[in-house]
Order: sequence, then C-alpha cells, then structure tokens
Amino acid sequence: MDAHRRPLMDRTLPLLTEGYAWLPNRMRDSADAVLRTRLLGRPALAVRGPEAVRFFYDEGHVHRHGATPAPVLDTLFGQGAVHTLDGDAHRVRKELFLPLLDPDRVTGLTEHVTAAWDEAVRSWSELSRVVLFDAVGVVLTRGVCRWAGLPRQAVDAEPLARDLIAMVDGFATPGPRHLRARRARARQQARMARLIEDVRRGKVSAPADSVLDRVCRHHDDPGEPLDAGTAAVELLNVLRPTVAVSWFVAFAAHALHRWPAHRERLRAGDGAFATAFAHEVRRFYPFAPFLGGRTVTELTWHGESVPAGGILLLDVYGQNHDEKLWGDPYAFRPQRFLERPADPDELIPQGGGDPATGHRCPGERITVGLLDSLAVRLARLEYTVPEQDLRIPLRRIPTRPRSGFAVTGVRAP
Repeated sequence: MDAHRRPLMDRTLPLLTEGYAWLPNRMRDSADAVLRTRLLGRPALAVRGPEAVRFFYDEGHVHRHGATPAPVLDTLFGQGAVHTLDGDAHRVRKELFLPLLDPDRVTGLTEHVTAAWDEAVRSWSELSRVVLFDAVGVVLTRGVCRWAGLPRQAVDAEPLARDLIAMVDGFATPGPRHLRARRARARQQARMARLIEDVRRGKVSAPADSVLDRVCRHHDDPGEPLDAGTAAVELLNVLRPTVAVSWFVAFAAHALHRWPAHRERLRAGDGAFATAFAHEVRRFYPFAPFLGGRTVTELTWHGESVPAGGILLLDVYGQNHDEKLWGDPYAFRPQRFLERPADPDELIPQGGGDPATGHRCPGERITVGLLDSLAVRLARLEYTVPEQDLRIPLRRIPTRPRSGFAVTGVRAP
C-alpha cells in the first residue's frame, strides 16, 4: 500500500501526555517541516515556516467554523465568538475589535494597567510573600476593566481575575482544571450578559466609545445588535486575553531571574530593548502549542496531502524554536530583535496572518505594549526570590513556572 494511503493512528492521547513537544518531536525528521497524522478522529496535516503561515491563513484553505472543539469554545473563546467565524461574517465582527489596536487606545490601556501595578506594589510591600502570577492577574483585571469602561461597582477584581485565568488555564486539559474553566466561563458570561442588558435598558451607563459601549452597540447585521450572550462572549474576549498577559509577566520574571544582566538595560528605560525583550519572552517561552483549522478542500503541502474536512495545523511552538529561523533558538537573546525587526510570519506566539483582515490575534499589539511596560517596572522592583519550584513543565498546556514565581521582601522603587 502507498505510504501516503496507509491508515494513520490517532495521536490525540499522545498530545495530552506530551504537551508542547508532541508536534515538534514528530516533525523533527521532516526536511520540509510537514507531517501527516490523525487528530480528534480526523486526518491532519501539520506545517511550519513563514510560507506555511501564509498557506495556513489563506481563507480558501481553512475555515474556523466547526474547527474549534466544543471544550475549547466552552472555556477559552465562548460559543459564537469571532474566532469561530469566516469570510464576511468574521470581518464584520472583527470591526468591533480593530479600533482597539489604535496606538492611543493601546497607550490608554497601558496607562490604566501600570497605574494598577503602582497601586498594587504599595500593598505587596506589606505582604510576607507575593505570587507574581496571581498578583499580576489582579493588576491586569483592574486595569483592563477600567479601560474597557466597566462600572467599578460591577467589578470585583480578585474573583474576576481568578475566573479569567481559569478560562485560559483549563481549556486544553481534561480533569479539574477544565471543570474550573467551564464554571468560570458560565459564571462570568452570565454576569457580563446582565451588565450588557442593564446598559441597553439605561440602568447602567457605559462611557461613549468604550469597549463596553462598542460591544453593546455592535451589529453583525443592520438593525440587529448582538444578543446579550454573544455580546458577553466578545466582551470577555477583550478582558480574558489581556489578563492572560499574566503568563508572559511570570515568564519575564523567570527570565530576569535566570539572566539578570538584562535587568539594568530595562531599568534604564531603553524602549527599543524593552520591546525586544517582550518579543523574546513571547518567542522563547511556551504559550500556544499550535493552531488548527478545518480544511475546505483537499490540500497539498510539500508533497503531503489532507482531504477536505480534515485538520490543518500550524506548529507555533516548533516554529518559534526552529533553528533555521532563529539560529540559536534555545538561547534567550533579546538582542536578536534589535538586529532585525520581528517578521510577523516568523514570530507567531499569538498566531500569524494580518490582524486587520485575518485571524491573527488583534490583541497582540496590546500584549507587546503591556509586556514591555511591565517588564521595565518588574526590573525596577526590588525583591528576593526564595527557594521554590521554578520548573516550567512542557507537558502542561498552558504551562507556567510551577510556583507561579513567588517573591518576598518587595520594595517599591
């Protein structure tokens, strides 16, 4: 039998046990960075590289509708989210988010978050121990809710932060983390839907052109506003990914602990280096293992094929650690992004493509802006790193330092 026609063994269970290494390990022996496999009962084709990014994001090749497993929708994105749409429907819904990429808006969010950070640091200095991952989640929640126009009486930052973190933490795993994520999604989606209904009825005011206002007024079809449930999904799709920057801040603290020489340059306020540091944190540390879409026709890449209705995978973690692209991929070296700018088809920690017209995360610019600002503040913060488990397990998706990066003796600059 032709090797290309042999039945493929389903590799879903190995994915659950191997985590981030699952796809790179299987692609290691492929000269063309392509792999045929089977996932979730469907034939799948995995690809990697800048040309593969453009191939993956061609809407004639891949649709998102029906591609995202229900457990991911019920935890991470929400049913009916922009991530599940294609074509004109996707472009219309994305108009809700694109104004958030305006530089003034990004600056505004950064100012709200850094103000929340400065407030929090004063309280951290009174505590015997602070787990940065958890504490930064609360900071980000306070900042993004103020920026998004949520009324203060509607926001209890600590439980909201726990729920937003839980939605991200439990999307890719069975068991208790997944159950917590489902409960968190249901709880906060119901709360945000009630808030949206209150705004529409005039019981609560939303600042003009705020995120809350835009969500309440958005129409996919002329004359038909989003139902309150879908509007709540999209409001959470602004809040949740902002709070997910907690992962990158914990990784930044880990990097500064392992390679403290970078601290002085960040402390000095070198903006270009801070951005390069943010890019390198996002490249070096694991976040999204891969992305997937449902093939709309039979596709062939470098001699390997997948039928219509199969799965096309983009190897995110593997590409961000590809020796052909990065030379020394397992060296943490922010300078690489000072030597040449980040190519959007090479550096894909939050996906690839064009954020204006395609499925690249529209919040990527926000992530970079927040991370480079918070990395500078983190570098200027005085603290002690006590003995703890700072391992970052690659079997856990999404992973993070086991201890959450605990610090003691925090002293404000």
